Amino acid sequence: MPSSWENWSGSVRAQPAVIRYPTTLNEIAAIVREANARGVGVRAVGAGHSFTPLAATDGMLVSLDRFAGLESVDFTTRRATVRAGTRIKALGEELGRHGLAQANLGDIDVQSIAGAISTGTHGTGATLGSIATQVVELTLVTGTGEIVTCSEAHNRDLFKAAQVSLGALGIIALVTLQLEPAYRLDYRWAREPLAATLANLEYERLENRNFEFYWFPYSEWALVKRSNRTEAPARPRNLLRGFNDLVMENGAFWLLSELCRLRPQLSPRVARLAGDLISGGQDVNASHRVFATTRLVRFQEMEYSIPAGAMAEAVRMIDARIRQQGILVHFPIECRYVRADDIDLSPAYARDSAYIAVHMYRGMPYRDYFAQIEPILRSFGGRPHWGKLHTLTAAELRPLYPRWDAFAAARRQLDPAGVFQNDYLRALLGDVREEAV
Repeated sequence: MPSSWENWSGSVRAQPAVIRYPTTLNEIAAIVREANARGVGVRAVGAGHSFTPLAATDGMLVSLDRFAGLESVDFTTRRATVRAGTRIKALGEELGRHGLAQANLGDIDVQSIAGAISTGTHGTGATLGSIATQVVELTLVTGTGEIVTCSEAHNRDLFKAAQVSLGALGIIALVTLQLEPAYRLDYRWAREPLAATLANLEYERLENRNFEFYWFPYSEWALVKRSNRTEAPARPRNLLRGFNDLVMENGAFWLLSELCRLRPQLSPRVARLAGDLISGGQDVNASHRVFATTRLVRFQEMEYSIPAGAMAEAVRMIDARIRQQGILVHFPIECRYVRADDIDLSPAYARDSAYIAVHMYRGMPYRDYFAQIEPILRSFGGRPHWGKLHTLTAAELRPLYPRWDAFAAARRQLDPAGVFQNDYLRALLGDVREEAV
């Protein structure tokens, strides 16, 4: 009897024939060989935090939840090898106990490390790359069940393809990360006028290690977040701040979101109210604890990478479109920056990037809203975040990635029979079996 699986947002449901929970590298390889023998597909899954059907399968679903933890730490080089199913929150705590930390993280820490890098997950910072840029070596299981290791110095072409691979090249089993000595961040947030925020973007993104802002549609206010390194002692969130995060921000916002779901016409008013209620504050804490934000209110999301210099114009265009069309949305729009990299399928490939994400509360119609915003982001040469919703297929994606053919070659080499394909990947990347002919 097939098992059932659902992603975090509820946008994807699947019925795999079986779900496997390997605990060793050799078990992962054996599962792939078994799938080959049975003629069924394989998809790997971590936390299921992608909004797209990347992990969906009616074949074998391989959960890496039981293949987690630190494999080894090299204090001389400040590198650690991590099992693929390790959740980012647990990894941050474990690295901290060893006096080490990742250079940057996103604002959600429940993902597995393999899932985060495979989809191009990122934080924010004009001088900081996505999480995948911290990777210096990968060990993966190919479509034939072979175990392959690649790095900048060994199998480099394969490595540049595998850093952001959507699970299309194989099951990532081990990830070696380049780390930094543990550090603290002084994190400050404040309500500021959206117009002033947009006018000062160039200064803000270059003067702050981590800079981002959220803007509620129909509101004139932005929630501006700045984080910078500090030697000051930690000032962790107190009980009142924890109550505010869990009850006021998540609890109250959930109630407002439910109100909007039941009466969508209230969305503009709720968005303005949310903007008016933005508060300010400060935290000083270990980096991995500052980056993370508690997210209890579930939603659907679309995110695009565009050239860094286009952020202000794109936000103004989105603002105008929402108001002109009277789009019923109350969830904030998230705006961040990522440094250029040289990873084949990274949305930040060869360009410093601005990332703009739009959200809709789960249970409210999102497709029409996203369809209104997507052409704006595409007009700037936008590349979609691989783990977020979008409508592009291989024909539209290929011109956006100069290294597309190199990635396709790596895919043919590692998975010629299409063991790791599902319907979504065929639409996204093309059918590897047809390319191999």
